[in-house]
Amino acid sequence: MLSVLRDETYRRLFSAQIVALVGTGLLTVALGLLAFDLAGSNAGAVMGTALTIKMLAYVGFAPVINALVARLPKKPVLVGADLVRAAMALCLPFITEAWQIHVVIFLLQSASATFTPAFQSLIPTVLKDERDYTHALSLSRLAYDMEALVSPAAAALLLSMVSYNRLFLGTVAGFLLSAGMVAITALPKADLGAGTPGSLWHRTTLGARIFWNTRRLRSLLALNLVVAAPTALVLVNSVVYVREFLHRPETDLALALACFGVGSMIVAISAPRVLERFGDRAVMLTGAILIPVTLAGATAVTVLADPDAGWWWLLGLWFLLGAGNSTILTPSSRLLRDASTEQTRPYVFTAQFSLSHACYILAYPLAGWLGAAAGLGPAAAALTILAILGSAGAFLSWPGRTVTGAREPVTKEHSVEQPIEQPVPRRS
Repeated sequence: MLSVLRDETYRRLFSAQIVALVGTGLLTVALGLLAFDLAGSNAGAVMGTALTIKMLAYVGFAPVINALVARLPKKPVLVGADLVRAAMALCLPFITEAWQIHVVIFLLQSASATFTPAFQSLIPTVLKDERDYTHALSLSRLAYDMEALVSPAAAALLLSMVSYNRLFLGTVAGFLLSAGMVAITALPKADLGAGTPGSLWHRTTLGARIFWNTRRLRSLLALNLVVAAPTALVLVNSVVYVREFLHRPETDLALALACFGVGSMIVAISAPRVLERFGDRAVMLTGAILIPVTLAGATAVTVLADPDAGWWWLLGLWFLLGAGNSTILTPSSRLLRDASTEQTRPYVFTAQFSLSHACYILAYPLAGWLGAAAGLGPAAAALTILAILGSAGAFLSWPGRTVTGAREPVTKEHSVEQPIEQPVPRRS
């Protein structure tokens, strides 16, 4: 897997991703502490609003900004987005009102909604070999999982020596280093297309229309719903399970979250070999089976299990949920690459970025609001139903007769210049 790092361009881009992720992790910790300083017991409401603004920026802003910048060279777009993120992070230590957090977070996350899809759509251009690209996806998944484990530990260590406001400087440094790594990297020149581009509305909705006209991407859209359900349960309600339901110490929260991350990492490490042997469909739809079954198990444990034994059940279930998520998330970009041309790739990756985060707008309230109003059991049951619906949609959209590894034809309907008027031809 690490052999892909021999490619100098990818190695520098991967390094940029790592430092930006660490900076984002420090931001998450420091932002929570800033919200508590400003709002006290209402800090949860401040953070909840900030997270909602983040998702709205991802869902609503990403397609529009991508339509505006898709025909620009990638390097200035990526560097510019990183500089905006650094500038916004630098504003955070000087904030004195809760509403100012919301404004800064919107601008920062809008820059992230510009950076992330552009970055992800660039990697297939750098690594054209399918095996190398699969290894890169596994490394990217590992990077996200490691960040979830390392950043809180790093933040805790730094907080023992400096105030939380200094953590924002770490975030600024991460984004500036990311911009620097991209700036010194020789990026391939993408074919940005010729001729008169379509209207802004056409380009804004192009990625979503390609999703709808491509069977595998319709399946991926349903799989995004499957992934959102366990992610919401783990991120929103782990603290409630550990502290209130199981009456465990605070340190056990980190252990529960680590099990989720370790499950994801193990699958990410093994993904290249497994995908080469079984193909995308078998691996991803295995996750679509595993996640609803495991969520049903979490519901049963919540309702029936003795809290004394529930701790070990929780660790095992969280491990399986992390593994199930990774079976879907790690190969997903292969589907995006195969369903797009170099011209349409930024639009398709942006559509995935936006549509996948839209699923969290549904899943997070089910986990949080329903959990608070009716209890953990009903919340877990509702998320199980959500995952089952997503799994059903994934299986129906990606029929078993599809030849493993076969690619759907990319037709003129996938062009930037032409509107999508007919569905992509199906092959049996």
